[in-house]
Amino acid sequence: MTPKLNLDPAVVREARELARRAGEPVTRLARTHTTVSIERAVLRLAGLDGADSDGMPWVNRLADAIADATGLEHGIALPAWDAMLAGGYPNLRTLAEQAAARQVKFRLPAGEEAAAAREQALRSVRQGLAAVDAQRALRSAMIADLADPPAPWIYLIVATGDIYEDIPQAQAAAREGADVIAVIRSTGQSLLDYVPEGATREGYAGTYATRKNFALMRAALDATSRELGRYVRLTNYASGLCMPEIATLAGLERLDMMLNDCMYGIIFRDINPVRTFIDQRFSRQVHARAGIVINTGEDNYLTTADAVDAAHTVVVSQLLNEYFAREAGLATWQLGLGHAFEINPAVPDSFLLELAHAQLVRELFPGAPLKYMPPTKHMTGNVFAGYLLDAFFNLCGLMTDQSILLVGMMTEGIHTPFLSDRDLALENVRYVRAAAGRLGASFQPDSFVTGRAHQVLAEAVGLLRRIEADGLLTAIADGTFGVTKRPPDGGRGLDGVIERADGYFNPVSEALESAPAGPPRPDSPLSAIIGGDPE
Repeated sequence: MTPKLNLDPAVVREARELARRAGEPVTRLARTHTTVSIERAVLRLAGLDGADSDGMPWVNRLADAIADATGLEHGIALPAWDAMLAGGYPNLRTLAEQAAARQVKFRLPAGEEAAAAREQALRSVRQGLAAVDAQRALRSAMIADLADPPAPWIYLIVATGDIYEDIPQAQAAAREGADVIAVIRSTGQSLLDYVPEGATREGYAGTYATRKNFALMRAALDATSRELGRYVRLTNYASGLCMPEIATLAGLERLDMMLNDCMYGIIFRDINPVRTFIDQRFSRQVHARAGIVINTGEDNYLTTADAVDAAHTVVVSQLLNEYFAREAGLATWQLGLGHAFEINPAVPDSFLLELAHAQLVRELFPGAPLKYMPPTKHMTGNVFAGYLLDAFFNLCGLMTDQSILLVGMMTEGIHTPFLSDRDLALENVRYVRAAAGRLGASFQPDSFVTGRAHQVLAEAVGLLRRIEADGLLTAIADGTFGVTKRPPDGGRGLDGVIERADGYFNPVSEALESAPAGPPRPDSPLSAIIGGDPE
């Protein structure tokens, strides 16, 4: 990626430093608190799976029993493994069943009993982390054996509600050229404080994210990858009230990318900001270990705010997301920062403005696999205009070296796309990529594009100064991002936040934070695709 905007390095450094200072108070909050979903994720990584006859996961039953008996401020691990050892239970599943039947007395152990429980808990979660490591190694081996697609990667969504319908649609999309398959979750799953179990055959505008559904789709795409001779990536959503648990399941079942940005849940699902920032840090630690590329959701701001007036808020959020991600252990090659082509096409010079915004983001994050989202807000029933607008989006993405292009659908504003709509959309991408794939190398922005990029960066720095002074949670409460106002004491899930007590113990966090840093290069040659140093 060759810089073209002549950005002032001092201004860029100031922007990053302001983002760090604005983000640090939230990081301190995350380091001193836990949530019910983080504690349930510990149980999942230690091997507890399945649900009772009512469909409620055993991790929820056991976590609720321990919360009632001892609280969770010391962590779930010490009371759980102490009860395992004291009661002679063979596994967590048996312990959970007995706890649900009120047959277990939990306590907070001390002394040698606490040390024994701690050691047993660490041993259990290390087995889970070994399974995550094995899946990461398998991904690397498959990519080495097959191939990676050329840049940019083509990202396509499937979501029928029925996993057994999603699978053939995903395989067909891969055969037509899709490189990344995203399975959208059922509407409202973000608000469930439990993860459904098993293969699901009905959903609402999407398919439930479950471990079984992850495993079924992963196996199907592995088969298609071998058929096509290239590795097809799988994406889902680690957001909402169960963000840490879904991140854990993604690592165990070898998903490759995960939508992982708490701001979407805050703004569009009214999830409590404190709860989800705490959950986000833990989930990103898991993603870092699993070699998963996260995708952030800045594109969503532009569906409620004006894409010109609010362009700087996208950049501010990206800089904050970069800080939060790196602090949690993610490498730059894992930062799929999001943005979108959402300027009203009736605005004069709209395409030039889109070029300015996209090129600015590319130059601010030269080593990141940027995810570029197609127009949605201004798609109408005019499928011909929509198809043209998607072509301009594809052209802008190619000219500015975006890493991941989500396929736009000309029927976006009408109905759930037909398979034929997806075929036409993929044909659009293939044509533009073949016809103008090298246009970016010769693209030289004019004074209008350069001036607009500098203006947006300056506005972003100004906003970061205000956020650093007032606080990020205050900025969110004021409606800075996506217009919607979300106070830190409102929204769903605040009752699931627990301040850590002295002696708090989380074997997963301890194992992740004590582990050596991951490989400096990605599991695939993504650094070659996006250019620049991934670190």
